[in-house]
Amino acid sequence: MIYHIGVVSLGCAKNLVDTETMLGLLHREGFKITNKEEQADILIVNTCGFIESAKQESIENILELAEYKEKGKCKLLIVTGCLVERYKEEIINEMPEVDAIVGTGNYHEIAEVINQAFEGQKIQKVGNQDFSPEEGLPRIQSTPKYTAYLKIADGCDNHCTYCIIPKLRGRYRSRKMEAIIQEANQLAQNGVKELLIIAQDTSRYGIDLYDAYKLDELLNELCNIKGIEWIRLHYCYPENITEKLIDTIASQPKICNYIDIPIQHCSDEVLKKMGRKSTKENLNSLIFELREKIPTITIRTSLIVGFPGETEKQFEELVDFVEEIHFDRMGVFKYSQEEDTPAAKLDNQIDEETKQIRYEKLMTIQSEISVQVNAKKVGKCLDVLIEGFDADSGFYYGRTYADSIDIDGMVLFKSKHKLKTGTFVKVNISEAEKYDLIGVVSNEFSE
Repeated sequence: MIYHIGVVSLGCAKNLVDTETMLGLLHREGFKITNKEEQADILIVNTCGFIESAKQESIENILELAEYKEKGKCKLLIVTGCLVERYKEEIINEMPEVDAIVGTGNYHEIAEVINQAFEGQKIQKVGNQDFSPEEGLPRIQSTPKYTAYLKIADGCDNHCTYCIIPKLRGRYRSRKMEAIIQEANQLAQNGVKELLIIAQDTSRYGIDLYDAYKLDELLNELCNIKGIEWIRLHYCYPENITEKLIDTIASQPKICNYIDIPIQHCSDEVLKKMGRKSTKENLNSLIFELREKIPTITIRTSLIVGFPGETEKQFEELVDFVEEIHFDRMGVFKYSQEEDTPAAKLDNQIDEETKQIRYEKLMTIQSEISVQVNAKKVGKCLDVLIEGFDADSGFYYGRTYADSIDIDGMVLFKSKHKLKTGTFVKVNISEAEKYDLIGVVSNEFSE
């Protein structure tokens, strides 16, 4: 009998790559993949367990899919990912609808788990966080054909005091460079033009395998792959961004002048309590060097407000820092008190109302900065990766080198000619909105 499988993937891009690998393994074993949950014989939820809101989203999705055991064809409900590593006993004991749980180090066993679950066994495959599956496993890409995530490492050794990830994903484990290059070549042969480089900390790549930071060397190798036109860097912790890495970004035309640097705060006191290794002076120096060597660099960051003990003075220091630095892109998170983390035990936990006020203030400031950043692009001609066409408005839409998929802005533009999704086009920017740009294809600008 042929079984149909439906999958919901939650959380980060690293989790999505695990989901894509599970899909590839199941397809290889003869299972059929469906995006219609009501038609699935087996439903899988690949969960996130990072912060409270992510946990709640995961639980809600599990319960929603469990209903298909009554109203659909679902025979098995399997829960995988970070939530499983964190709350395996609660899921098994409090969710009888769940037939099997699979942790972050066991997702490569998904086909075996399904077969055992069909025999009536209640399967628990957890506690293997430090394991790295063999290279070359099949993968079914869920992103658009022209864009793919490339995971270069798993786990984390940073042990920030607010973060549970090392306990869920294990120690930091770089993949061998040869295996990454091989996968990137395969992605390029499949039509991928943009690689999004991800890990919990990409700038740490290689230190465990080669006793040196090797991200710059890896990037140089990736730039040699035919068909790849954009390479985009995510999750580069600031303390590990080397001179060689900056020079590589500056010199390699395929590497987008875009870098995601999660700094979390600027106050030295708060950074120390967070277990971060940077200082305000280091951050200022790094950002200055990036902008000096790469004048068109787009810098994205993420911040946490309401960390235990964050004083009004320390928050205002962060406000001043944001206003001075003018990050091109910025996400803000309200601190989540997570059990089993050192920060959860700290005194002076901050109330939710104060967190919300601080969150809104920073986001308001950033929205004003975004307007200014976008306004400077009016009158410029930018390369845009076409992502689709909206028939109702008559606009094509896509992204520039300064925009990563799903998290940054878009370019909306007109064209008198039919254009193909996944190709590049030059667009003259005529208007700027808060987060998006508007323009027209350059060779039609004067018509």
